[in-house]
This record gives sequence, structure tokens and C-alpha cells, in this order.
Amino acid sequence: MLEKIQELDTDLLVYLNGLGSETYDKLWLIITNQLYWTPFFLLLFFLIYKKIGGKQTLYLLLFIAVLIAFTDQTCNLFKHTFQRLRPCNNPDLASIIRIVQVRKSFSFFSGHAANTMAVATFLFLVLKRHFKYFGFLFLWPLIFAYSRIYLGLHYPGDILAGYFFGALFGSLIYLVYRKLKPQYFPG
Repeated sequence: MLEKIQELDTDLLVYLNGLGSETYDKLWLIITNQLYWTPFFLLLFFLIYKKIGGKQTLYLLLFIAVLIAFTDQTCNLFKHTFQRLRPCNNPDLASIIRIVQVRKSFSFFSGHAANTMAVATFLFLVLKRHFKYFGFLFLWPLIFAYSRIYLGLHYPGDILAGYFFGALFGSLIYLVYRKLKPQYFPG
């Protein structure tokens, strides 16, 4: 059963990764770099600040910092436990997939997918009643995580597991947030 899942995961990787072309490689390298998302984050937190105020925004940022630290450490624990080679480091795939970027760390599960989904889930649950189309926030983890497949750094299963853990941790931190938030905080 596990072998069949891994085979499907590899086949899906080969297909999705194969959709890329050298024309778009630089774009996906920009997309995968967290630094280039800074304007998006600044705009997002400016909008949040305008909607809920400075003190509440700082409170949210504290929870996001804890969430990212927890998600990131859990991801590292899984990576070192399972020690799954990244597609770019798998000699069986070297001639089959497009390798645009190489990382030496392990693959399962994707920290990019987990962190972005965790933050998106948490922010959505906290702020959905304040912003009409806040569900579009989930485009961020989708685009960000797909870049990892495009570049040859993760299998789709790594991304899906990252999404699962991210959504789970984002929801759990939201429950803690709801329990601990100051009474004067709207939302």
C-alpha cells in the first residue's frame, strides 16, 4: 500500500514538475523565496492593523510567531525521522524531472506548505468576519507550495502533508487564541 502511494506521489511529481519550462524558472524562484513575499505581508498586516488596531495586531503577530515556531520544529522532527530524499537529490529521478533548485535537507513534510497553511488558517479563522473575501488568502499557500514541486524540491505528498499539519496547527492555535484573547478584543 505504501509503495503504491509513493509511486502515485512520484508520478504526480513528474507530471506537475514537467509542466514547467525554462521561461518561467526565474518567476518560480522568486515565488519560492520568502523575502519576495514581504510586500504581501506588509500589505496584509497594514490592512489588519487598519481593521483591528495596533495592540490587537501585535497580539496576532505573537500568536503567529508561536505558530510558525511550533510548525517549523514539528516539520524538522518529521524530516529527521523519515529522512525522505528530496526529489532533486533522488538519483532515480535525476533524469526524469526538471531540477531548478537543490537543497540538501530532507523532504517530508514541506515546511513551506505547513507554515503558510498554518498562518493562513489561523488568520482566516480570526479575521474572516472582518474581511469579505478573506478566503482568497489561501491562494498564498497554494502558489507558494506549488513552487516547491515546480523547482523539484518536494513531492506532492510532502505538500499535502504540510497542508494537513498546517491547517491542524493553525486551527489548534486559533482555539488557544480564542481561549486566551483579551475580552476587549473584537472577533
